[in-house]
Amino acid sequence: MHHMAPPPLSPVSENAHPFFESNPRKRFRMPSYSTGSTNVTMQEHTVGRDQRADVIGRHEGFRGCTIWFTGLSGAGKTTVSFALEKALTQYSRRLQMGIPCYGLDGDNVRHGLCKNLGFSKDDRAENIRRVAEVAKLFADAGMVTLASFISPFRVDRDSAREIHKTSGLPFFEVYVDAPLEVCESRDPKDLYKKARKGQVQGMTGIDSAYEPPVAADLVLHSGKDSAEECVNNVLEFLVREGVVPMKALSSLAPLVRQLIVSPSIRSTLEEELRGIEYEVELDLGFEISNPFGSNIWSNCNGSRCIFPGEEEVEDEEGEDSFPMDGPLNQSVPIVLTITSQEKEQVMRNGHTVPAIALSYEGKRIAILRKGEIFEHRRKERAARQFGSIDERHPGVAQVMNSGEFCLGGDIEVVDRISFNDGLDKFRFTPMELRRILAEKKADAIFVFQLRNPIHNGHALLMRETRAKLLETYRNPILLLHPLGGWTKDDDVPLKVRIRQHEAVIDEGLLGAEWTVLSIFPSPMMYAGPTEVQWHARARLAAGVHTYIVGRDPAGIADPASESGDALYEVTHGAKVLSMAPGLSHLNVVPFRVAAYDKKVGQMAMFDPSRKEDFDFISGTKMRGLARNGQTPPDGFMAPKAWEILAAHYREIANQ
Repeated sequence: MHHMAPPPLSPVSENAHPFFESNPRKRFRMPSYSTGSTNVTMQEHTVGRDQRADVIGRHEGFRGCTIWFTGLSGAGKTTVSFALEKALTQYSRRLQMGIPCYGLDGDNVRHGLCKNLGFSKDDRAENIRRVAEVAKLFADAGMVTLASFISPFRVDRDSAREIHKTSGLPFFEVYVDAPLEVCESRDPKDLYKKARKGQVQGMTGIDSAYEPPVAADLVLHSGKDSAEECVNNVLEFLVREGVVPMKALSSLAPLVRQLIVSPSIRSTLEEELRGIEYEVELDLGFEISNPFGSNIWSNCNGSRCIFPGEEEVEDEEGEDSFPMDGPLNQSVPIVLTITSQEKEQVMRNGHTVPAIALSYEGKRIAILRKGEIFEHRRKERAARQFGSIDERHPGVAQVMNSGEFCLGGDIEVVDRISFNDGLDKFRFTPMELRRILAEKKADAIFVFQLRNPIHNGHALLMRETRAKLLETYRNPILLLHPLGGWTKDDDVPLKVRIRQHEAVIDEGLLGAEWTVLSIFPSPMMYAGPTEVQWHARARLAAGVHTYIVGRDPAGIADPASESGDALYEVTHGAKVLSMAPGLSHLNVVPFRVAAYDKKVGQMAMFDPSRKEDFDFISGTKMRGLARNGQTPPDGFMAPKAWEILAAHYREIANQ
């Protein structure tokens, strides 16, 4: 029997074809995906990518690309991808990312586009091919396409890259690297458990191979890093690749750069450090130049300010590596000062040497590259930062006695510093704090910074703030963040303060379940409203949502005043913080004045209408009581906390 070949299909639209007009509900068998198409010609669009870019997204320029997340099941590909999608698409008056993107998930596409495919090697290859073609179309339209697929075979991933390359579209392979045992422990779909029992065949990592990327564009260590850390790493990568503008990212949150290098290159960096000829010694106690122990101001790596008329210094790709466009709040300078002699040592033929070793207490800990040296205009800096050039001010004195030049550049840190003072367990990087807060399932984070012991009035304010946040949030967490750098000699030492804070928590004035105690590694500058902006801005890196600002924050007595008047107007810190540029998405809670209510025998918020009932116990009075072996009124401070403080002052008195 002879069969006639079917007539060629008419090149009309599906809706106009007689088949669909006469059989609108008729089902037919889909052809095999292996059938090749014939008699087709690629049609050129009359709208180009630049024209699409003009009408899509919130930022100028074409940003279409595909980010291909590959890794084992349970590695966190979809978690990172969808979190990234949420971050990129956020747009409001305060959060101005607005990058159009779409997440393609391995499970989701098998409900439609690839529902007729199984998990054989050929089917997996076809699955990846289809998705790559769809991702290419999305990218061509100007979308950032986020593809989350196990895609176990290199040849398939290389094919997906080639599909984009032939169309001139960027393709970034991101390896979401988590050990098999970690993925099995997560096992969100019980697939590993079923595979081990033989109930699922062809499970990647069990009875089907996974071929890790040889040269991925980015590696995420999702086995040890949190999802937030992974998203942050991808965002930083996309800024470097020009997909995300820096000004867009800075509106989402300060960019947290991990200055401490990954373990995979640590040994190489250590070897390079040993061979560097030029070295600068760091003083991490006094300078605000300590990104090494905590990474709390890691977003300041390599910053440059270019003023009109000056020559702009560009990186190897021809762009400023950290352009300062848009609102950026950096109220105090973060500098490494050097002497004229040190300057001569690191200069050759009018240029800074390519690499400088940074050491601390005789140990080399970091490399500074692309060094730049600026004049340290000490008197001008003091006038702007402190509003004073009186060297009786301790902050002014430090500036005036520091080096004549400032050294800046890009920093790579070998490893975090251990101070070995018994307090290292309280020193966390911003990303470590974010992980701790995420483990506590915090949906709001409020911070209280202090350089003094906690009395019951402080504790009352923190409890009231949490109660207020509970009206909107389920689980607000307090970041109790005492300042851990240099302070004046008459301030209570950090070790004593930490023990006192622990006692306050132990006695239940602050709930252990909703409090995280951590050291904020900045020195105290006593720069008033200028400094309080720094205190607030630095905490954003740890994910802080609400900041409790004190009365006369970072204040000090006017050294020229015989009566001890405050150098800064005591309410200006809170006022400035509420209107400071770059901090508009921070919820500011002004400090309410607490005093000892003699009628009720406890600390309470001061009521001016009956001021005679309140007793203000100053720091000077508190120190006097402790030195003389006296105790404050009941209800002023937790008894165990007071005893720790009193013991400290008794020891000083004995000395």
